[in-house]
Amino acid sequence: MLFRKGISVMTKDMTAGKPLGLILRFCGPMVFGNILQQLYSMVDTVIVGRYLGASALAGVGATGAISFLVVGFATGICTGLSIPVAQAFGAGDYRNMRKNIANSYYLGALIGVLLTILTMIGTGTILHWMKTPDDIYQYSYDYIIVIFGGILTSVLYNSLAAILRAVGDSKSPILFLAISSVLNIVLDLVFLVGLHSGVAGAGYATVISQGISGLLCLFYLYKKFEIMRFQQGECRLELKRCSRLLSIGLPMALQFSITAIGSIILQTSVNSLGSLAVTSVTAAQKICAIVMGPLESLGITMATFCGQNLGAKKFYRIRDGIRLSMYVSMCYCAFCIAFLWILGKYTAYLFLDPSETEVIQLAVQYMRLNAIFYPVLGVLFILRNSLQGMGYSLMPMMAGVSELAARSLVCFGFVPTFGYMAAVMASPVAWIFADVLLITVYFVDMRKLKRQLLPAEAAVPA
Repeated sequence: MLFRKGISVMTKDMTAGKPLGLILRFCGPMVFGNILQQLYSMVDTVIVGRYLGASALAGVGATGAISFLVVGFATGICTGLSIPVAQAFGAGDYRNMRKNIANSYYLGALIGVLLTILTMIGTGTILHWMKTPDDIYQYSYDYIIVIFGGILTSVLYNSLAAILRAVGDSKSPILFLAISSVLNIVLDLVFLVGLHSGVAGAGYATVISQGISGLLCLFYLYKKFEIMRFQQGECRLELKRCSRLLSIGLPMALQFSITAIGSIILQTSVNSLGSLAVTSVTAAQKICAIVMGPLESLGITMATFCGQNLGAKKFYRIRDGIRLSMYVSMCYCAFCIAFLWILGKYTAYLFLDPSETEVIQLAVQYMRLNAIFYPVLGVLFILRNSLQGMGYSLMPMMAGVSELAARSLVCFGFVPTFGYMAAVMASPVAWIFADVLLITVYFVDMRKLKRQLLPAEAAVPA
């Protein structure tokens, strides 16, 4: 682990040292953190399913796509706003870094408030548009309205966590998330079992826990990170700087939203197949989200790695880091395929009673077929995040458009005829379409980047 002289020992410089070791050490805590984030949702699902029944479980599950749309947009904007922070940190320009941080706070707060207002007004309309089955509609509404009311807690945590990652600290946000995850479990039991507050209680537990993790992050950042402490004139609102931040942040947020719209279309198709299909997909997606977590964490790691090394003008480190992350990704995907094919049935018991054999069979089918295409998903995560970290935010967003088009084609063109099997294959087909564009763009942009950076790097590999 290498640190720069004169800055906080909490930060990590990813512009020097062996790339593979740096990537794995940075990614490790994020894998754990990704699992904890899934626990926010998974614990809700387990407790709801066990204590409130299958209909309540299906109701919560039916909100997954719309939650991803809104919360994913907020997460995307927070991640995108941190990219210039990573680039300024890599270049050693800490005054510019702090100005980026200050203006990203203003933008994050504004976007969080707007999202809260819009979503709480339109929740009912969206659930009806998604053809949420009547027998689970009220469960869905009661849960998601609470989640939307707490969007600002999501913005708070994700913006601060993204900034900490941008300067190389992937451990601290995870520590606070671990604390809040334990609290989330306790509050779930208090609200659902003790207070009998229904599915809304699961939403309250999630919002309160995430808010606490954000506050802990905020206190820690200003207590321990000297280079984050604003100096005179660095907190001014700068419209030009905000415009530049949005030029990177908005495409990333829109890319999240475009992907989420595809998920909503898929969820709508699944809803049309009935509560049995909704329940099985809900359980399977929860398990798949945990299994896919390390792939997503590896991708986010590469955004920081590429962002810092772009600021340091080190082309060869960027290229080699991406190649090494691809090798790691493929090895992990092989493990996932074996795990889900052999043990997928038993993981479904976390959410479903073993007597629900038909639902479990459908859930296992979903997990196994999706797992086969995880190598495609691994490439998607790495290339998309790497390109975004290097400042190429438009084409990754267009890859999201391609993904949306493919998922829509399957859902509208094939699910009505082929039913559940077509719904299972919608995501893998979308991943393939996105990869075709991302791979093409990657090679084109890397050639451009090589011409830009090699003169400064003196053509010497790091």
